[in-house]
Amino acid sequence: MPRAQRIAIFSLIIGFVVLGLKTLAYSLTGSVALMSEALESIVNVATAAAALWAIRLAAMPADDNHHYGHHKAEIISAVTEGVLIILAAIVILWNAIDAFVTPRDWQNVDIGIGLNIAAGVINAIWSTVLIHQGRALRSQALVADGVHLRTDVVSSAGVIVGVGAAVWFGLPWLDPLLACVVALHILWSGWQVIRGSLGVLLDEAVDETRLGEIRAIIAHFGTGALQAHDLRTRFDGHYTYVDFHLIVPSDMTVYDAHQLCDQIESALKAQDPQIKPHIHLEPAHKAEPGAIEIDAPPP
Repeated sequence: MPRAQRIAIFSLIIGFVVLGLKTLAYSLTGSVALMSEALESIVNVATAAAALWAIRLAAMPADDNHHYGHHKAEIISAVTEGVLIILAAIVILWNAIDAFVTPRDWQNVDIGIGLNIAAGVINAIWSTVLIHQGRALRSQALVADGVHLRTDVVSSAGVIVGVGAAVWFGLPWLDPLLACVVALHILWSGWQVIRGSLGVLLDEAVDETRLGEIRAIIAHFGTGALQAHDLRTRFDGHYTYVDFHLIVPSDMTVYDAHQLCDQIESALKAQDPQIKPHIHLEPAHKAEPGAIEIDAPPP
């Protein structure tokens, strides 16, 4: 089983453990702020399951219906996660408003806070693992899951401090207020997850730094060609697709032109093994102004 799938399965298990701890904390205390933590954990479990599905689907090879593979399944999972996060925030806000109108009694707050601290420590450790492994494996689903858990850790810390202060100073209104703050924080994280994924779904180009590196490699390793133009890039979650037109002398043989393309492709893949280059050859009269100028060979 691929490593990304093993990580996703373990993430789902951890999600259920944390959900159990936070649900128990809420049931023992009756705190709306701790209830918001439990609701967010339900989302964590749902998104971990979606990430596992997406990673399994993304690992499937290309077929007759999907010539370029299934890699964007992870992006769909990340968008779904963002939507679920936002829905959880809306539910939390609804319950917080209700608690402002009808204050609730607190019980066993020390035990509830202790359970939430344990859940927060687990999430803090696991979110770091998910983000690190997700970036190493180029898994958008794992990275999105890790980022979401990290926001959960931040909100959990605030809730723990706030609930403790509410009980200590006898401020019942502070409990639903904290729930509102958590909800707004969750809304923001949900939007960030969606925004980061939409760029991939809309075939957004790589950033300027990365584009500059690609242009430099083409210019340096394209010696023998005249220029390159119409450079385009996109990222599908796993692979970076690069295509451009390479202008060669009109009398260059097909063999030499093919060797030149292989040389450029090898250099691009040496810089990033996940690059998928596509080069379209054109004769000299197709040259255009403002193109990538190829480095001249040494005298």
